[in-house]
Amino acid sequence: MKYGKAIAAAATDWQQAFIATNLLAIGYNAWAGYLGGERGALICSTNSPAVGMTGESFNSYFIRRSRLAAFLNAWLVAPDTVILRHHFMNAHILEAVDSYNPMTELVFLMESFNQVTFFYLKNLPISPPQCYEQVCKTWEEFQPAICALQKNVVS
Repeated sequence: MKYGKAIAAAATDWQQAFIATNLLAIGYNAWAGYLGGERGALICSTNSPAVGMTGESFNSYFIRRSRLAAFLNAWLVAPDTVILRHHFMNAHILEAVDSYNPMTELVFLMESFNQVTFFYLKNLPISPPQCYEQVCKTWEEFQPAICALQKNVVS
């Protein structure tokens, strides 16, 4: 029994480390998605990382609340995805999306191999709007034309 707990703890540790390492990008994407018009959940897959000069990057998608139920149901149909296979879990995720405070929290689903883990991230050391601001400041330093274009779209 201790071995099973140790494996579960190791899985949680790497996921927490992944979130901590990528919090700026996670918060940026959550806030950018929210600026698109409604609450939602950020989905990130670690299955096919792109490796470049700056390290690994992962695909992430912001799914709006209005499309989230259909997305979760379609995801559950995939035979190789072990995601919260109980209907009540979908309801729990949708409830979290309906009630989270986008200014200080975010809903995050992380796919790893054939498993998906649900995170309701609260009490973050940096808020999603601050993450967005920090990433935009960095982009302004390196790619001023892109950031200027984004400001026009967001305004």
